[in-house]
Amino acid sequence: MPRKHPKSFARPFEAVEPPRDTEVLIGVVAMTALVMVLGALSESPVWLLGLLVFLPGAVSALGTVRQTKFVFAWTTLVVIVTMLVRHGDGRPWLDRILMVLLTLALGAASVYTCHRRISREHEMLRLRSTATAMQRQILRPLPMLTDDVLVDGVYEPVQEDRLVGGDIYDVVVSPWGTRVLIGDVQGKGLPAVGAAFAVIGTFRATAHREPTLTALVDALDASVVRHNSYAAQTGDDERFVTALIVNVDGHEEVQVINCGHILPQLVHDATVTMPALAAGVPLGLAELAAEPATVDWFAFPPGATLLLTTDGLTETRAADGTFYPLTERLTQRATLSPTDLPRALYDDSRVFAGEGGQHDDVAVLSVRRSPTR
Repeated sequence: MPRKHPKSFARPFEAVEPPRDTEVLIGVVAMTALVMVLGALSESPVWLLGLLVFLPGAVSALGTVRQTKFVFAWTTLVVIVTMLVRHGDGRPWLDRILMVLLTLALGAASVYTCHRRISREHEMLRLRSTATAMQRQILRPLPMLTDDVLVDGVYEPVQEDRLVGGDIYDVVVSPWGTRVLIGDVQGKGLPAVGAAFAVIGTFRATAHREPTLTALVDALDASVVRHNSYAAQTGDDERFVTALIVNVDGHEEVQVINCGHILPQLVHDATVTMPALAAGVPLGLAELAAEPATVDWFAFPPGATLLLTTDGLTETRAADGTFYPLTERLTQRATLSPTDLPRALYDDSRVFAGEGGQHDDVAVLSVRRSPTR
């Protein structure tokens, strides 16, 4: 059985951290003192009180409802006291009443706005928690250690608040070895997630049942075809899925079927090579292929690492249009541990793209062959 380490790819989402009560108190007192000093120097304190009226609104954008209520009460008290103290300055009482009413109206609106903001934040946190739970069901937390391999990796949607993108992966321990899937669903959005569900669900169910990779790929292709038939009934676009299915067992050679996906890279003794694989068709398009999917074999010695990635890494581009040189950067980092390699490549690709570059969802897996069986 696989041994999982408690690490998830989903980054935690938190609401806006409110300022401390002491910070709010110091800020409000300082602003009040500044307004009073400026009012005394300019001999127009009543007009400068208008600056204090907007204090509750400023606090409502970052603070809590309790802090906003405190600033509202403080501002109202300061305005009323100032109006009473300055009753002999000849200013009409109507102006004073309007100032108090404006303070009350803006303060009440600020409290209401703060309450709505916090409610929306809590709702967003609940939705993101649901999305995180959904991600953990679709994409298993990594690393995963089996008798055959150590699989680690990084998954990063291009939009941080989306959590689940079009890239997929999974690891299943079967009676015929450890089977690893990495794939890329065509398109974006919820329809792509639906296709991802179909492929991963079928992979988890079938990888335990089918003794051959060809039968497993046939089942995955059929799942995409069924998903597309349902999508057509609802008016959604049909999808195909590029995928790479790897089977590692006690033999030194590894079995791979390439369904139109990015070729893997083999790292062994600080040397990087790209195994030659037959170019199959993506899942969902098998009926268009002239020949059925075939299994490729190549040497995967103990201690070697197989790097699997989606095109989000290879198609990362700098501002001048240059594509990310994966093989070159991988060679420079060939001595890294399999747990550090995926994150190092991902971070390097983002630095390579820079501010004006282009990047997409990325999934990078490192599959390290166990030294001994």
